[in-house]
Amino acid sequence: MSWMPCLIREVNGVDLRTLSLGHPLIDDYLSFVGARGRRNTWLAIAFDLKVFFTVVPKDPAEVSTADVFAFIKAQRAGRRGEKVVRLEDGEPGLAARTIKRRLSSISGLYAYLIARGDAGVAANPVPRGLATRRANARPGARGVPLIRAPRTLPRVLAPTEVNRLTAALRTNRDRAMVDAMVLGALRRCEVLGLQLSDLHPGEKRVFIAEGKGGHQRIVPVSGRFFSNVADYLDGERPTTTTTQLFVALKGSRRGEPLSAAGLDQIIRGARQRASLDHLTCHQLRHTCLTRLREAGMALEAVQAQAGHRSIESTRIYLHLANDWLTTEYTKAVNAIEAAEEAMPGGEG
Repeated sequence: MSWMPCLIREVNGVDLRTLSLGHPLIDDYLSFVGARGRRNTWLAIAFDLKVFFTVVPKDPAEVSTADVFAFIKAQRAGRRGEKVVRLEDGEPGLAARTIKRRLSSISGLYAYLIARGDAGVAANPVPRGLATRRANARPGARGVPLIRAPRTLPRVLAPTEVNRLTAALRTNRDRAMVDAMVLGALRRCEVLGLQLSDLHPGEKRVFIAEGKGGHQRIVPVSGRFFSNVADYLDGERPTTTTTQLFVALKGSRRGEPLSAAGLDQIIRGARQRASLDHLTCHQLRHTCLTRLREAGMALEAVQAQAGHRSIESTRIYLHLANDWLTTEYTKAVNAIEAAEEAMPGGEG
């Protein structure tokens, strides 16, 4: 049996109620994901599965590993011609990280179908990796990964660029949201998820109730953020029944919670007015965490501020913090040179 997926969303106001693709097994899986995952994760998995079963229009039980490899090949195909490639990795197709995420979504579906035991699926068609050439590889080793994603450093803004961005913002609400990211390292979803009750101005701290993966944390944020929030609440925020901190200030959605698309539009407009080549909400977060590390904040404290579950996710800011690397290198070189000079026959 072949079928073509159609992504259907059922919403109630701003709440996403259900997601379906038109296949009973896949729709059951999406219900399972929706009950335990975050909204953005739910949407991403649904879209990834739609893409996969559009390229591979088969019943889930009929999908083979060969189909998965054909899907990878299709995703790597050039979207704007083979001669148009990304500077990041020189590839013409989708970014490796996107393909890896889609394979993870597909693999998750099949893990669910195998666990059910009634879907006619006995094995996951998505390999964990290719076999290694080493004959003495340890049992359980994944071997060569299906997709190699380049390890790149995130972009950060220079202090002058942050100043230009701030000057280009038009409302206290917008300044407060940018401050939350560039001074508090909040994620976009965390900024939009803030409730009025999450603010603790006397302590200069913010409660993050809906962090990544559902994890909660309390983080300090600069007094400038709370000052802009106070000005926004006093003179800009319309009367509304919502407890969301940041709401739309005009238009048909005035007084309703600000959406991700709305925040992106604000950032995009400010970027253009500030004549910045590239700017995203996540770039503001990276900028904050890099500057905190450069200023001497302990890596474990940066981890807590960022809400990283693993210190490995935070170590990237060691590489971004140029002052830290220069200082550590200078200390090491000075020690080496001092030891050499102290040796018999040295210059000392």
